[in-house]
Amino acid sequence: MSDHTITLEWKRESENFSYESYNRDHVLIFEGGVQVHASAAPAYHGNPALVNPEEAFVAALSSCQMLTFLAFAAKKRFVVDRYSDHAVGFLEKNQNKKLAITRVTLRPRVKFGGPNLPTPEQIAALHEGAHRECFIANSVTTEVTVEAE
Repeated sequence: MSDHTITLEWKRESENFSYESYNRDHVLIFEGGVQVHASAAPAYHGNPALVNPEEAFVAALSSCQMLTFLAFAAKKRFVVDRYSDHAVGFLEKNQNKKLAITRVTLRPRVKFGGPNLPTPEQIAALHEGAHRECFIANSVTTEVTVEAE
């Protein structure tokens, strides 16, 4: 249905190339031209000031949930004024004893406006539908939980 391409650029900046010495900083370049400076997680000798793959993974799940939720709300003619999420991913050993983001908890908080405010049941249905249809969540084996307020 569609392709999604990024370019990743990395260049060695250290004289030696060992696990302890090579630089982890790199650039992700998206089709629209946006560049995101990234690194490994600090636990893996990365730069704590930059985005790491684990954070980007959690961010992709959170963003997809939000975008799907907004689409569902708009189709139901509910006005969303604000959406925020404090998502957390858990790096743990999976069933195969490999490190993986095994669980992600999304904690969306939504503020509605306008004359047609949804009931708590309708809000729950919007979150459930968004979770069910989020194609990033549908693409991973990670357990994704939505704890909506």
